Amino acid sequence: MGKKIVILNGSPRKTGNTAALTAAFTKGAKGAGNTVTEFFLGEMKINGCKGCFGGGKNPESPCVQKDDMDRIYPIYKTADIVVLASPLYYWTVSGQLKTAFDRLFAVAECDPDYRNPVKESILIMAAEGHGFEESEYWYDRLEKHLGWKSLGKILCGGVMAIGDIKEKKELTDAYDLGKSIN
Repeated sequence: MGKKIVILNGSPRKTGNTAALTAAFTKGAKGAGNTVTEFFLGEMKINGCKGCFGGGKNPESPCVQKDDMDRIYPIYKTADIVVLASPLYYWTVSGQLKTAFDRLFAVAECDPDYRNPVKESILIMAAEGHGFEESEYWYDRLEKHLGWKSLGKILCGGVMAIGDIKEKKELTDAYDLGKSIN
């Protein structure tokens, strides 16, 4: 039986280079028998976390704010693997991705000890340059603190305009990573 995978795509360009990487990953993952659900966060109405500690009272809708996160929560909770996908913005992940991820704290609030559900994860990023160090640092520390296991990172530099990625080996790497999940 395949795994359930959720992709949180923080790119505002639905046909951009990050989307090309997630499409290649999805093709491989579905080909291996997995289920993939991708959310294009830039098209969703997601408010920033208020830090109110008011969530967790309703597991079906864990946050006190009612917005498009209610579409993500049920998929996230049942997912085996979370893919964090983003272009590189100011040497880290996009605000769209960070905002959505911050809001996942409401799911942790459902646990009396504020534990997040344990997941496997993947980082997928595209950038004009090659400076992924800060994003990797954030991702690696996130994995450590949440107790998650990283299945890999696909980091593709040298792509800015839509379509720049079409000859990059990272597309094959993304497909292969998806295909390896079973």
